[in-house]
Amino acid sequence: MKIIIAGAGEVGTHLANLLSKENFDIVLMDEDIDRLAKLSQDMDIMTLGVSPLSIKSLRQAGAENADLLIAVTPNESDNITCALIAKQLGTKKTVARVDNYEYVDDKTKLLFRNAGVDHLVYPEKLSAKEVAASAQYSWVRQWWDFDGDLVLLSVKMHDSHPLKDEIKNDDNQFLGKTLREIGQRGHQFHVVAIQRQGDTIIPYGDEKICTRDLVFFMAKRGEIDTIRHMAGKDDYPAIKRVMIIGGGKLSVRTDWALPDNLSVKIIEPDMARCEKLGEMTKDRTLIINGDGYDMELLKDEGYGNLDAFIALTPNDEENILACVAARKSGVRKTIAQVENLAYHDMAEQLDVGTIINKKVVAASFIYQMLLKADVKSVKTLTIADADVAEFVIKEGSSVTRKPVKDIGLPKEINIGGLVRKGEGMLVSGSTYLQAGDRLVVFCSSNTLNKLDKYFR
Repeated sequence: MKIIIAGAGEVGTHLANLLSKENFDIVLMDEDIDRLAKLSQDMDIMTLGVSPLSIKSLRQAGAENADLLIAVTPNESDNITCALIAKQLGTKKTVARVDNYEYVDDKTKLLFRNAGVDHLVYPEKLSAKEVAASAQYSWVRQWWDFDGDLVLLSVKMHDSHPLKDEIKNDDNQFLGKTLREIGQRGHQFHVVAIQRQGDTIIPYGDEKICTRDLVFFMAKRGEIDTIRHMAGKDDYPAIKRVMIIGGGKLSVRTDWALPDNLSVKIIEPDMARCEKLGEMTKDRTLIINGDGYDMELLKDEGYGNLDAFIALTPNDEENILACVAARKSGVRKTIAQVENLAYHDMAEQLDVGTIINKKVVAASFIYQMLLKADVKSVKTLTIADADVAEFVIKEGSSVTRKPVKDIGLPKEINIGGLVRKGEGMLVSGSTYLQAGDRLVVFCSSNTLNKLDKYFR
């Protein structure tokens, strides 16, 4: 597959790095020659130091026979123009990153599609959904809903309450247990992955759950309270009071994605921006002009009584430290925007909470388009080196001919569950897959493309 990436910024670079590992024919275009020179040393890709808006340059990049063009420069208009030109030159599919929420309205998307831009990517909208989903429960790190009453969630394992001195060994009933022992209890959930000390493990029956593991569960919705109890999280509060520091686009979109019954405060240091936020956010949201790291201000605004603290400023370091301080002050649910991938392990070690990375979220959305199978969604997990994909089983697919245990899926793959005729169910080795099943698959990063052939 031939892919052209226009723009060597954060999203473009991350995508190029991701796709170069999967043997795609990648061309990365950008006018910053010095930046491209460094990137070409680290990745097996072709680079062109030219303008993505030049018809001559797009032809030089191979737009006339490209399978996909991804325009992710910092300029929205340039992205749209680049995609439109590439489409007219012959590129089969085009994607453009935009910054205008109006453009991703369903009717407007159709307008762009008819003009030649097949997909629009608005990272703030995609990321806001992730933030709002993760903010549903104070004891859950990440949360994804699937059709048919299936849920994927991750929970941090502690051997004691993180805000109490006493240790109760029976608080967490998962710790020290093998997956086989947990499975013998007959619950309707599976452990599909474990993130441990920076490594992602696709576990089997003999794997034990250890302290500080981030454990990913696929479960029927009715089992959520069971997981919470067994993980020793019964006394974590419901989310009612939320504070967001930073008044950027992601904060606005997060405000709209959060439920209406929450009390939300946004703290922003720029007065002019505060006035705009008052017009852009929901009526139930209070806008406060001030520094999100001013502890006196935070205390005056009920910092100690918060259920969730969300740091979405442009500064990664400040977001991390703000969440660490919030957790030390007793806030159970903290979410930090961390765009520098090099900081993710440190943030996890500091127990920051949920981490959101806009470029990873956007890359997941775009990556879905590269798979030949019928894929409804792909999520690249920010902390774990893994992906979650929702495949639709096609008529005549090879995976329908044998039980799951005999399909021969790679060891890096774990099938979490499926939705059949609107009903969610977990999958065991003896399960036979059927055409039309929507299968939720958990796998190590850079293995989705290998899995693709099973579901064509």
